[in-house]
Amino acid sequence: MRFAIFYGRRLKMAVRSKVVVINEKDNVATAIVPLKAASTVSLEAQGRKEKVKILTEIPMGHKFALRDIEKGEDVIKYGEPIGLATARVSRGEHVHVHNVVSHRGRKEGA
Repeated sequence: MRFAIFYGRRLKMAVRSKVVVINEKDNVATAIVPLKAASTVSLEAQGRKEKVKILTEIPMGHKFALRDIEKGEDVIKYGEPIGLATARVSRGEHVHVHNVVSHRGRKEGA
């Protein structure tokens, strides 16, 4: 249970989801709370409800794969490619600088 302060009073707030998926094209979700390895999160993605087993610790604000992402495949967030997988990423695995290179600032042919 989370709490919020409202005009000096502490109010209980139910946490509805632990993750955010922005677009149905996304192959990653963003954790809005820290997620523990071996936990399971429920989410709605691509128009259906599903559960994903988290394989590695996911810090708050970081991404994890919604499906297997092959090496060289685009990582898609906000419905747009944001980077390229530098290694195979399994469903439920942390997606970050250790396995993705950002498209931002990347020069073609480099």
